[in-house]
Amino acid sequence: MPKNSLPITMSFDGFPPFISAQLQYLLTHYPHAIKIDQVCSGSKYFPASLDRFTLLIPYCLDYLRWDIIYNVEFPLAAPDVIFGPEDEDFHPFLVPGGESGDLRLVKNSLTDWNSKDPTSLLAIVEELRDKYKSYQKRLVGEVDDDRLKFEISTILSREGIEMHMSSGFEKPEEVKFAVPLMDMNINKMILACPWRNPQKIYLQVVYPVGRKYVSAPSAPRLKLMSTSELKALFSIDDVKLPPWLDGMCMAEYLPHLEELLQRQVSEAVSLIDVRRLFIEALVPLFGRPLEADPVFCRKATFLATSGPVTLLVHFFLSTQFPKEQPSVMMQSTQHFNSHGAPAKSPLLTDYPWSPRWDASQMAERIFDFLVDESLNFKRHCNESQLQH
Repeated sequence: MPKNSLPITMSFDGFPPFISAQLQYLLTHYPHAIKIDQVCSGSKYFPASLDRFTLLIPYCLDYLRWDIIYNVEFPLAAPDVIFGPEDEDFHPFLVPGGESGDLRLVKNSLTDWNSKDPTSLLAIVEELRDKYKSYQKRLVGEVDDDRLKFEISTILSREGIEMHMSSGFEKPEEVKFAVPLMDMNINKMILACPWRNPQKIYLQVVYPVGRKYVSAPSAPRLKLMSTSELKALFSIDDVKLPPWLDGMCMAEYLPHLEELLQRQVSEAVSLIDVRRLFIEALVPLFGRPLEADPVFCRKATFLATSGPVTLLVHFFLSTQFPKEQPSVMMQSTQHFNSHGAPAKSPLLTDYPWSPRWDASQMAERIFDFLVDESLNFKRHCNESQLQH
């Protein structure tokens, strides 16, 4: 069976129309970015028709890998869903019933399956993920660890917390929490915000499972994580986590962390205007930009000339601007390398800079530097052209 991996912006060629419609609806309407992997056909009669794949579903700052198996030869039938090997005890639609306690099937999105309804796959994924969240919460609640029981009791009132129990033959038991931070709508803080989904910052907290109560247990492993689009505004890699003090619990730690993050996110938003002022200060020297990032002001490109040579000058601004100076790259419109690509300079940062200068002084110092540097770049382009 041919196998391939499809990204989120995938082509639906090869899928029967009813599967294609359900996948399209799932990827468009699911609130988090689902990935699709291991696409293949299971039919010996219709080997060109794709009817099975693996869904990578975001959960607890990781992915659940669930195999979805349709049968192209029986298009009206609901698909099978196969969970990972570590979840063999996850039976979402079976509940004890009657006096005997025998398991019985309850009504669900699969028993109500309608292959002609494009929302069917989304409904089953959402229902199963909710069941899985409850299943993991039950597993974690059954752990014989006094510290964990206490931690859970202090944070259960917070909305959106997810937890996951992991264990195996070669790794110790541990419980992972994904805690959404800050009750602030970052999207609304950005003028002309391009993000479709709300941007979130999470704290991943990992506790080893212990069997005995310890008066001064060690700190859990902590890691900040965020939605990937947020990097255009704010990098959580730049955040230094507050120390976890002896005897501290999550309920005490989280308010300090959230206060720190709120200040830093607000500052990151204010730095958009600082970057915009710098780009505007370049205009009297370079002319209007050919293109510029209008939302986050992270990059701009200007057209410039050095003698008979026309150059594109690219500016790249980090979220830490003006503490970090811009990177600048020159690109010739008339010189090309041996592969036919335009000749470009390396990223340039070795020029006079102080974050305390005003925007016009920053722009002037870069302009003076580039007047000289463009002569070196032009000479390099001409010599490379002669060698080719």
